[in-house]
Amino acid sequence: MKFVRRNLLPLMAASLLIFNGSQAGAGPADADTTRLIAELGLKESATGLADRPGWKMPRKVVVIGADAGRQAWLQSAAPGLTVVVARDRAEALREVADADAVIGGCATDLLAAGPHLRWTQHFSAGVERCVSIPGFASRGIVLTNMQKVAGSVMSEHVLALMFGLSRGLSTYIPSQASGEWAEDAVPESRMWMLGGKTLFIAGLGGIGMEVARRAHALGMIVIATRNTPSAKPPFVSEQGLSGDLLSFVARADVIVDALPLTSETKGVFGRKAFDAAKRGALFINVGRGGTVVTAELLAALKDGRIGGAGLDVTDPEPLPPGHPLWHAPNVLITPHVAAVTDLGEELRWLIARENLRRYAVGGKLLSEVSVDKGY
Repeated sequence: MKFVRRNLLPLMAASLLIFNGSQAGAGPADADTTRLIAELGLKESATGLADRPGWKMPRKVVVIGADAGRQAWLQSAAPGLTVVVARDRAEALREVADADAVIGGCATDLLAAGPHLRWTQHFSAGVERCVSIPGFASRGIVLTNMQKVAGSVMSEHVLALMFGLSRGLSTYIPSQASGEWAEDAVPESRMWMLGGKTLFIAGLGGIGMEVARRAHALGMIVIATRNTPSAKPPFVSEQGLSGDLLSFVARADVIVDALPLTSETKGVFGRKAFDAAKRGALFINVGRGGTVVTAELLAALKDGRIGGAGLDVTDPEPLPPGHPLWHAPNVLITPHVAAVTDLGEELRWLIARENLRRYAVGGKLLSEVSVDKGY
């Protein structure tokens, strides 16, 4: 199976053509959007909005963070309703007062100012801040997110952190900065060949699946857990459920945390998990900082239970100056940028536009979040 990243480039070009107006209208999804949905493996809701209790045809949708050209492009997908762009926060709070939906915003003040809001399109995969808003669940607001959109680039970020740790870059890069030829600074035992090593992924979702695909291609043995039973992909050697986490951790040379932050995953990587790990295993987190007990990770790094950590997310975040993680042994830290890519935001906007098209006619939305589960 081809990597999704390879196939997204022509889709990016197609989406730019759509944005420039060569394809417009509120008919069925165009071929490029349909292909994008298939490439990413996006799932649509089991039930269309029009078939749910209390459904009413929407009249107004507020979009945050768009310009006039984007507004016209979005409006062409849903001519039966009014698409309004909010240029700043104050304008957004005014406009949502009589709006049915909002694209690009999910905050307590925004939802409080919009008593009629019934759908919000979030532009990230993580939705913990949305579902924790008081009254969000009880209001029955439909929430969609951008799951799987950044899976490819984030998996590449995981590999970058893994290679950096397995080849001593957390030591060699500072040596380069000081002009030191540190030939013997990293023990041979820490200069890993990854082929044949076991990589464990906690959270075999959109990100985890792409990590698994690439790690398998490197010759690694991939094992993984997920929250719900599902068919095991061919590039994963063994798959378990959330309750199997500790037993899978114990077998891994590299542990990848790709979990969303929910009540069940908060602090799941704490002392028990780090005690269960192979001594010297590498830990990489591109999920959420809150899934890790930071003090326990620090302790495990200092005494060698964990041989190194690659962290794109931390708790607290941003990581404040002077925090012990900055100076922990064999740690690589990036500032929550794993999803950033030269492809920009066009894929996210294309999915938002398709959801807007579906929303306007009461259809089945893409990537609907289970508010109860938090993902």
